[in-house]
Amino acid sequence: METRRTVAFHTLGCKLNFSETSTLSRQLEGEGFIKTSFEEAADVYVINTCSVTENADKECRHLVRRIQRNTPQSLVVITGCYAQLKPKEIAEIPGVDLVLGAAEKFNLSAHLKELTKGDSTKISSCDIEEVSGFHASYSLNDRTRTFLKVQDGCDYNCSFCTIPMARGRSRSDSIANVVHTANELAQKGIKEIVLTGVNLGDFGKGGDGKKTDASFYDLIVQLDEVDGIERYRISSIEPNLLTQPIIEFVAGSKKFMPHFHIPLQSGSNEILGLMRRRYKRELYAEKVQLVKALMPHCAIGVDVIVGFPGETDAHFKETFDFLHALDISYLHVFTYSERPHTKALEIPHIVPMALRHQRNKQLRNLSYLKMQYFTEQHQGQTRKVLFEKGEKNGMMEGYTDNYIRILTPAQEDYRNQIIDWKI
Repeated sequence: METRRTVAFHTLGCKLNFSETSTLSRQLEGEGFIKTSFEEAADVYVINTCSVTENADKECRHLVRRIQRNTPQSLVVITGCYAQLKPKEIAEIPGVDLVLGAAEKFNLSAHLKELTKGDSTKISSCDIEEVSGFHASYSLNDRTRTFLKVQDGCDYNCSFCTIPMARGRSRSDSIANVVHTANELAQKGIKEIVLTGVNLGDFGKGGDGKKTDASFYDLIVQLDEVDGIERYRISSIEPNLLTQPIIEFVAGSKKFMPHFHIPLQSGSNEILGLMRRRYKRELYAEKVQLVKALMPHCAIGVDVIVGFPGETDAHFKETFDFLHALDISYLHVFTYSERPHTKALEIPHIVPMALRHQRNKQLRNLSYLKMQYFTEQHQGQTRKVLFEKGEKNGMMEGYTDNYIRILTPAQEDYRNQIIDWKI
């Protein structure tokens, strides 16, 4: 009788990667593999990588070295964005057996059948222009929420970003397939779906990248009708694609949560121009004002990059003051990281790393104050909280409809339940 092989996964990066890793895991388990923890010994280790920052690249190399020390006989597979962008660089890392680019990621099972430890590293990659088709994915783990991938790739060419080079052109699932998957997830007891993609608002381009009649607005209207799913969140949407009909629909929906995450990147129009973003700060402010006019209780998260080339103290002050004045709830702050083959490398006036970190800290402090203020505005209110299944140190957490984090001593009958909770 053949011994079943064990496999362990580790995910770096975004919610999209988590949805894809979970799908790969289910594929291998269907082929007879036994999934185990990444901290335990396994026959095969799969690292699904990110390459948005240099730190993500370094973490991948660190993980491979750790596997080599602990279980040198194990097979090591690297996939994801870093694998697509720098397959040869990864192949040179001692211990790596297989590098899978964007087109081959979901053929992992077939590649493992032909892989033997000790052979020379195998690279299976192609030019990103040749990548087409859409691979539906969703996460299933100990969380109550699931990340459902509905869109992939990006046709924007922001000067700091490698994602179009790593994931290819914008393409989407069909509305019918997404609705079918949402119904399946409802049958599995999932209460909340987080819609994910690289550029969600660009939903509506088929697997071949050509525009269809469908739009993101059409998608959310149909998902709102799915029985059994009680909550939806939109993971992130570009301000220029967050239309008034979308905002108005969410405001009137009982299932789409009052919570938007809207990337800004800079509060300076000059820096936004250098970044090749498709809007100005005035448009961003208009979108925030419209959301708050219709949903005063709505949480708004913001992505910001500090230390972009050419960002002077005056530019940073513009960003800080703009964010300080905006009625937003929290920030995700990223320190600019030079990425190969991006247009940002051609921009002069590099910001020293120490100054980048200093600006990052200032905005993180602002984010803390914003979230404190947002939470205080809702003290004494009763809002609906969905509690997660997991627990840590005897505590469990959940989120209100408008994304306020609630911590409470673990209680079995709260798990995966929506509870009326006084803040």
